[in-house]
Amino acid sequence: MVNCCGLVTVKNKPVPLKSIAVEVSVQGHVATVSSTLQYENQEESPLEAIFVFPLPGEAAVCRFSAKIGQTEVVAEVQEKQKAREQYDDLLSSGQQAFLLEESDESPDVFKLSVGSLPPGEKASISLDYVTELAVQADDGLRLCLPAVLNPRYQPQGSDSGSGGSALVSSVPTGSVPYSLSLSARVSSLHPICRIESNCPLDPLNYLNTEKTQATVSLAAGHQFDRDVELLLYYQDTHQPTAIVEAAQASAKPGSLMGDPVVMLSLYPEFPNDVMSSMTSLGEFLFVVDRSGSMSCPMHNESVAQDRIGSARDTLLLLLKSLPMGCYFNIIGFGSRYESFFTKSVEYSQKTMDEALQKVKAMRADLGGTEILQPLKHIYSQPCLPDQPRQLFLFTDGEVGNTKEVLDLVKANAGSHRCFSFGIGEGASSALISGVAKQGGGHSQFITGQDRMQPKVMQSLRFALQPAVVNISVKWNVPKGVSVTSLSPPIRVLFQGQRALLYAQLTGKSSGDTEGSVTVKYSLAEQPVENQLSFSLKPAEDTGLTVHRLGARTLIRSLEMEERQGDGKKKGVQEKVVELSVQSGVSSVFTAFIAVHKVDGEAVQGPMLRRQVPTPSVCGYAKQQRRSLRGAAMNRSMLTKMCCDVQAVMGPRGLRSNFRKMSKLQSEDLDCPATASNPVKDPLLQLISLQKASGSWVLEAALAEVLGKTEEEVAKPKPAQVDQEVWATVLALVWLYGFKMEAQEEWQFLAMKAVSWIQAQKASVSECVKAGNILLGCQVQKDTLGL
Repeated sequence: MVNCCGLVTVKNKPVPLKSIAVEVSVQGHVATVSSTLQYENQEESPLEAIFVFPLPGEAAVCRFSAKIGQTEVVAEVQEKQKAREQYDDLLSSGQQAFLLEESDESPDVFKLSVGSLPPGEKASISLDYVTELAVQADDGLRLCLPAVLNPRYQPQGSDSGSGGSALVSSVPTGSVPYSLSLSARVSSLHPICRIESNCPLDPLNYLNTEKTQATVSLAAGHQFDRDVELLLYYQDTHQPTAIVEAAQASAKPGSLMGDPVVMLSLYPEFPNDVMSSMTSLGEFLFVVDRSGSMSCPMHNESVAQDRIGSARDTLLLLLKSLPMGCYFNIIGFGSRYESFFTKSVEYSQKTMDEALQKVKAMRADLGGTEILQPLKHIYSQPCLPDQPRQLFLFTDGEVGNTKEVLDLVKANAGSHRCFSFGIGEGASSALISGVAKQGGGHSQFITGQDRMQPKVMQSLRFALQPAVVNISVKWNVPKGVSVTSLSPPIRVLFQGQRALLYAQLTGKSSGDTEGSVTVKYSLAEQPVENQLSFSLKPAEDTGLTVHRLGARTLIRSLEMEERQGDGKKKGVQEKVVELSVQSGVSSVFTAFIAVHKVDGEAVQGPMLRRQVPTPSVCGYAKQQRRSLRGAAMNRSMLTKMCCDVQAVMGPRGLRSNFRKMSKLQSEDLDCPATASNPVKDPLLQLISLQKASGSWVLEAALAEVLGKTEEEVAKPKPAQVDQEVWATVLALVWLYGFKMEAQEEWQFLAMKAVSWIQAQKASVSECVKAGNILLGCQVQKDTLGL
């Protein structure tokens, strides 16, 4: 029996949410997601249902409605406090109301309050949001529909606010008492090659011979044990595009909704000669989550490595791939943080060996997830001259102070680049994507059976690219048309990665209907220029999607501006509220409220509150462990949070109680033990044997990886060749002969090996030939880069 997590009360009362149906409409790089939630009150008293759930951090919630019987009421956007008070007043007077609000702490958590459902009543809640699809390193476009919401760690002494992110009612994945169905329709200018998912899908159904339209559905029986991830692959993904969307007919010209808005997708292409030269300088800081939740499994299959084990393997790969001449340090964090070295050290055989010994001993044993303090410590350290700071952050992303973290990263954006990795189901997209965006880096999510190593090495490739500087954007439009940018200035560009720009187009041109945008920047001291031309004529009806995404982009920028000014900058909050109300897009200062005027008598009787649970991969185990350990304060408050359903006089009392409970301090504890010591991968064994310089030594351990005895390996060595050169050539032949499918993981350490061999000025033709014979391969010398 499941207890203490909101699924049932002590009297086994049912949860009122019965099902969720999701319809996705994808147009190129943008998705509109429509979710319908079916509620039913099967109890004998009126009730209020509270559902705290995740959405993508980049999403713009743009519509919310409720249907009771045959009556549909569409919500309007209001200033948040005003909407809350109206909701409370309506419930106090026995009316029906529905409130949707964004968390004060994190834009990827929302709270839905379904108020005063009479006994036997059904209600259908619909909410729509639009979102951009993130480009992956393999050119896929990623759409994530978060299903898992793990409890967010709230740092000691912080004020958790009233947005609801801390009050998460959780059950184990697979025990969620409501169902999920999902269907998607995809349209693209380019043919759709395939659609993949981490969840079982029904077969892809093409709607035309050009394969530019298709539908796909989630197979029946989704268990809520993971976020639902769709990866879309188009032909010619890297084509720059421009979409001009017509103004809203009812809006005032000159306002954001009353003017056309353009969305530009730019794919900068860097000169090949520049891209072939990777930097050997840099201060590399690897900041690794060691909270208790990192001992959870990477996925839910029978044999899964735990998250901290995968992080250890990844650190091995990173440490072996770093260039000679750089500096590095590793910082583990939880409720406290620990650095491997008091300050960054120069990369050498000695420091690499010392770090690897500490990596082997690294465990998920530092308590809760407190990211802010280690970041403050890092930013307090002076940067090293001529060694650009590159920060790699690994976390399962369960924090309650996301906005504080993002503000800190942005305030220090000029001194570093930040690359972030969300590990496991339920990692906060607002945190992971946000720190990379504010830190001028790149974000990756490792979910399902994804391997962490190739994704991390893709980001290392970005980190080793020459930095793009002096980025400028110039708009060229006809006379009579003016451009107002809705996007913050572009601060970072990476080869093959998309840059998005939104702009409002005001006024009209008497003749010319063409515009263009020119992006200029410097790369390795070379000037580069990319230009994209576009028609000012609006595209066919796109349902105001581009306007809403543009409004969301501007709202997020203004929200951060307001926070960094501590609310002292006059008029910013009012501007956000005005923009949010005008565009119908959610913000931290506004909420959606729908009111159903009940004819006749008001709803009678004391009202119950029901907490609708979300699935949690680690949170449930942590809550149970917390309860079992029985810390006096946590035990009483957790019981109150998860189990107790009180009959109270009115919703004001309930809301007050909710706000008190939301200040509950959480603590990450170890999850149940998993297969943390799987059979050692031969590739990782080979990598662990490489020296910092890039070479290998002829030894028994190397022979074992190659599947030979030490004598069998030593015997065919060409007489005039040094043993270390021979061993290094053999390692390269083995990699190219047997591990090409994992080349992304070992490409940098192979480059180091080739550089080391070339520095020895040794003749290697005979070595390659003898190595091929020994290992049964046919690898060409040119293939090795020799």
